Amino acid sequence: MPMTWQGDVVSLVEAFRSGERSPLDEAEATLAAIRASDLNAFSFVDADGVLERAATADVSLPLGGVPIGVKELHQVAGWPDTDASLLFAERYADHDTTMVARLRAAGANLVGLTTASEFGGLNCSTTKLNGITRNPWDRAATPGGSSGGSAAAVAGGLVPIATGGDGGGSIRIPAGFCGLVGMKGTAGRIPRGPHTTIGPMTVVSGCLARSVRDAARWYDVCAGFDARDPYSLPAEADWEAGLGSTDLRGLRAVISPDLGSAIISDAVRARVLEAGEALAASIGLDLVDVEVSLPSITWEWAIANQVGLVREVGDLWPDCEEQMTKSMAFGVRMGV
Repeated sequence: MPMTWQGDVVSLVEAFRSGERSPLDEAEATLAAIRASDLNAFSFVDADGVLERAATADVSLPLGGVPIGVKELHQVAGWPDTDASLLFAERYADHDTTMVARLRAAGANLVGLTTASEFGGLNCSTTKLNGITRNPWDRAATPGGSSGGSAAAVAGGLVPIATGGDGGGSIRIPAGFCGLVGMKGTAGRIPRGPHTTIGPMTVVSGCLARSVRDAARWYDVCAGFDARDPYSLPAEADWEAGLGSTDLRGLRAVISPDLGSAIISDAVRARVLEAGEALAASIGLDLVDVEVSLPSITWEWAIANQVGLVREVGDLWPDCEEQMTKSMAFGVRMGV
């Protein structure tokens, strides 16, 4: 049995098209890798569907035949729709999210659901429903959250890319913890339909990727207006084709390891500065020193998000409190 593809999505699609590798080979390797993995990165795997889709994959499409993990907070028709909570362990989705539907249309082979923190509310992926998800670089460490299972699956060699969502760091934190590309895009860039609610307006959809060009291809596929999401934005064409087309030499830039308020260790500060300075030098940016000081909105941001959590839990509260992780139960109490 061959290993899963250890490169990025773009190179995997090229390998499919050249005949170096087949989508069915990759699907079989993916399923074997997930079965053998101790990361606990997946809460559900559609094994039969993966093989069926691989056998008929159209590799001419942008993501033709590529195995993709779906964060368990995103809906896939017919799959569990648990919000990573015991409260909804038996609930199933009756629709695809807009992003998932666009991934399907681009040829993606949806493998299964990746683990997340309960309701996406924490920066580690440990729940009463699924247990502990582990970091592929250090099994004693967390891959972060809330998109921790997606990050663990991509960094751990199970799938080359996976969906994520980000309100307060839920893509960026796991990407940082697992050495991946993770961007929080502009709100509305990727629609949140088809059933869009006002919800927390800070939350966006995106991906955990192995390369910048993979993230760019993802946005080419997934971004663009959807009438079912009135907050969605028009498409910006040619994300991937535009890579490297802008001359950044001479532009001024600031490196802020803590955004003026975050508590970080001296070691983390040093590594961020080192990496930022190397990146700036490689593309010709002029670094300037600016005191970054942003107001703390931790409490206000938390309260605003708990309102949506209270709505989600609904009449199950307070009888459901013991089924929830302590932090999320505390969040519901705050929201109430």
